[in-house]
Amino acid sequence: MLLQTNPNINIDDIKINFDSSGLWVLNIAIAIIMFGVALSITIDDFKRLFKNPKIVFVGILSQFILLPAATFLAIILLEPHPSFALGMMMIAACPGGNVSNFFSKMAGGNAALSVSLTAFATLICIFMTPFNLQFWGSLYEPTNIILKSVELNWVDLLKLVSLILGIPLVAGMLIKNYHSEMAIKIEKVLKPISMSVFIILIFVAFSQNLDIFISYIHHVIFLVIFHNIFAFILGFYTSKIFGLNKKDCKTISMETGIQNGGLGLLLIFGFFDGLGGMALLAAFWGIWDVFSGMALATFWGRKKQAVLKQQKIV
Repeated sequence: MLLQTNPNINIDDIKINFDSSGLWVLNIAIAIIMFGVALSITIDDFKRLFKNPKIVFVGILSQFILLPAATFLAIILLEPHPSFALGMMMIAACPGGNVSNFFSKMAGGNAALSVSLTAFATLICIFMTPFNLQFWGSLYEPTNIILKSVELNWVDLLKLVSLILGIPLVAGMLIKNYHSEMAIKIEKVLKPISMSVFIILIFVAFSQNLDIFISYIHHVIFLVIFHNIFAFILGFYTSKIFGLNKKDCKTISMETGIQNGGLGLLLIFGFFDGLGGMALLAAFWGIWDVFSGMALATFWGRKKQAVLKQQKIV
């Protein structure tokens, strides 16, 4: 057993300060962010995506098949606390975070591909997120016990994901398709505001739980950093194996490594009563992957600029 928590600490008794009103605000913030992203998506984006089915296949393979499977194998090897393990499975089952679009552009990736993959991932996550959580969670006995104890309702989970991701996505795309000028105006105002509200919400929640983080963060810091870095590497080299170009490799790496931690937290509080270990891991992931994504995007972006400068000199 490579990683264990202190047996004198009942990690699941930790209660993160996040009341029902905060949960509703998080719900609304995620839905608005998804609506804002959808305002820049057209049917043609999907058509272009499907003209190159290899990219669609690699994106789905990396994010919804390989990442959950690799997470399961990592859990078998590391044997973390059961609720940490289920938290890792929850994160791996979520779609890519919307901030991945910004990081892909910053890294010199394929920004249009990133937005299209986020939209497509959001559509299929309505089914794949509940399926992956239930499937992989039930295969590992310690997490299966938790799933049975909370009586996870697959249909209710499906409804919630559809409500906060699926409906805003379809609504935004319809406005973009039929009222393009209006969509552009709304997006210019909505996108920065919604992202700012979401980031403020995360940091307010963090400040309200600072004592809990200081006391218990050492239990999950290795798991989150390892899981996140592994996800970036998995996305990049899966793309490379399938012969995608560097820009697309960067994009799928971002889509795989930047998971929607906000959605994960929402599902944990909605269906697992804020289970201590799960909530702690997902909350730290939501903060960490913004930092790691920014760092990786900055590194790739500067590397690209250096190459361009060298080419001009030559």
